Amino acid sequence: MKIALVTAIAAFALDEDLAPLAEALSNAGASPQILAWDDPTVSWSRFDAALLRSPWDYTERLPEFLAWAERIDAQTRLLNPLAVIRRNTDKHYLADLERAGIAIVPSVFVEPGDDAVTALTAFLEKFPAAGEFVVKPAVGAGSRDAQRYARAQQAAAVAHVARLITAGRSVLLQPYLDSVDDAGETALLYFDGRYSHAIRKGPLLQRDEGPTDHLFAPEKITARTPGADEMALADAIIAALPALLDLDAALPYARIDLIRAADGSPRLLELELTEPSLFFLYDADAAARFSHALLARLGSNLS
Repeated sequence: MKIALVTAIAAFALDEDLAPLAEALSNAGASPQILAWDDPTVSWSRFDAALLRSPWDYTERLPEFLAWAERIDAQTRLLNPLAVIRRNTDKHYLADLERAGIAIVPSVFVEPGDDAVTALTAFLEKFPAAGEFVVKPAVGAGSRDAQRYARAQQAAAVAHVARLITAGRSVLLQPYLDSVDDAGETALLYFDGRYSHAIRKGPLLQRDEGPTDHLFAPEKITARTPGADEMALADAIIAALPALLDLDAALPYARIDLIRAADGSPRLLELELTEPSLFFLYDADAAARFSHALLARLGSNLS
């Protein structure tokens, strides 16, 4: 079985998951090949499946990436599926999950054409207890163009919002939940709808530190055992996906990033279904577990 592991030219040397995944797939009898989505010489129809792994520059060229995904979807089996990619590359999906009863980090969207001053003032009035808040683009990854602000920095925050919406980009405003400074984030990995493992990510947005200039901000990662309440929320999110995304089966992979609110309850920060790191290096069996689940899925659909 020929499987394309899809990265980006800019991310070839950055994705720590690629080597263990390629090895695990090879050990399981598949023929994996690491290829960049933005390499025009690739013949994608040669593969039984194209597995999105690290096309991490798509946020800067989303129309081009989605057009590529649509073309590849007609040539081979694209994972995760095209419809999921279209929905998950824009953080407006958080509003859909909140309407479905999922506890998310409180989120307000500012759209192109809105007034930045009015929008930010209304947001701060809505969350008077938020000593700090986050401005980030609705289409973004790796903390690019995301920044943490104190209430006293409203002028700088307004300029940030205005810059994004003037460029035609929707903006997401969220209270900064400062429990992340001590507890970090918990990222739970699910393969084929089943929990696999979890990691802790340290806080990414530092006070008075501007957005990263790199493809993604450096992360401090350690293995973590999630709390029972985190597992319950993550399981609820996985259970909600078929109805929300019109799926008839679990997704091959999903990553659920949680942080705790002031009352200690877990909240969804991001649901990563397009190109998440799966952190194979932090669980010795994770790459093999994922490879066997993936090949079982593909084999049943190819037979």
